[in-house]
Amino acid sequence: MAALFADEVVTARLSLRRPTPADVARIHALHTDRRACAHNPSDLLTDVAGAEDRYRAWDAHWRAYGFGYWAMRPRHDPEQAAVGFCGLKVVRWNTGEVLNLFYRLDPAVWGDGLATEAAAAVVSWAGRTVPGRPVVARVRPANVASARVAVRAGLRRAPDLDRWGEDGLDEVFTSR
Repeated sequence: MAALFADEVVTARLSLRRPTPADVARIHALHTDRRACAHNPSDLLTDVAGAEDRYRAWDAHWRAYGFGYWAMRPRHDPEQAAVGFCGLKVVRWNTGEVLNLFYRLDPAVWGDGLATEAAAAVVSWAGRTVPGRPVVARVRPANVASARVAVRAGLRRAPDLDRWGEDGLDEVFTSR
């Protein structure tokens, strides 16, 4: 089992905590919302069993690496249901491994800077804690808001790394 790096990352407005089984309902809600998955339709779920499977995969990553996706909650009320999820997943990339940055928020909180706040904290955390692995964000060309989040989180556009993903072309942003 990997050493546990951080069950919680705190920002000015957010508490990012390791998901628990209680978060399955929010995983389901966000991943059945067509607006939240508009640019990544392959992430859409059809039932709670899919959300349970996704949670188990996220938890397995935590157990293997000591970090993963965090549930985003308001810092002033960390017991409130998650408003989204943001974190890192180790993925094979070309001939090595990178940390794939993920952020998905409830559309009700879009436009308030929470994705940028969470993503910036996660990228900063990765730079301090796992500096040997670059962070990458894969963004669909039409997802202008997500590209802005990646840049504001400290990543830069790397067109030479673009490639086709499950839902089309992935424009890549990287910490290196």
